[in-house]
Amino acid sequence: MARNNRWSNDRLYRAVLALQPGEFDAPRTSFFPSIAETLNHVLAVDLYYLDALEEDGRGPAAFEDFVAFSDPARLEAAQREWDERLVAFCDGLGDADLARRVTTDRGAAGRFPERIADLLAHLFLHDVHHRGQVHAMLSSTSVKPPQLDEFLLDFDRPVRRDEMIRLGFTERDD
Repeated sequence: MARNNRWSNDRLYRAVLALQPGEFDAPRTSFFPSIAETLNHVLAVDLYYLDALEEDGRGPAAFEDFVAFSDPARLEAAQREWDERLVAFCDGLGDADLARRVTTDRGAAGRFPERIADLLAHLFLHDVHHRGQVHAMLSSTSVKPPQLDEFLLDFDRPVRRDEMIRLGFTERDD
């Protein structure tokens, strides 16, 4: 799922980076009122959850101290860095780690121990949800929305080979 998340973000950002001037932050109909605000929200939430997963201890500050990017290329670079950290984190997990609990600091609401597997599922669902919103917003821009509803199945490998190499994904050992 971390690799699929990385791949989906890469495809989405390739479209976003092709937008005409003004389209990135133009008002749109969605939960967040622009592509820029939606993608900044995704990264801010990603940073919060990765902080909890890595047990760095920043808690709500990981989200609250986030400074939104106005430049889509800088936002893409920050998202790519986060995606690669998440892939590395997930690669380091063993089966027992998925049941291990880490604390999510919800500020005034308290601190809650959550299973790593549940946090990852929540995080991936959150990202899919908001990528879908950006995908829909792209429909009213100069850029065609990319296909995002695939997964990294063996069936897809031959047609996605160049993307997989560019992203640094290696062949599985199975």
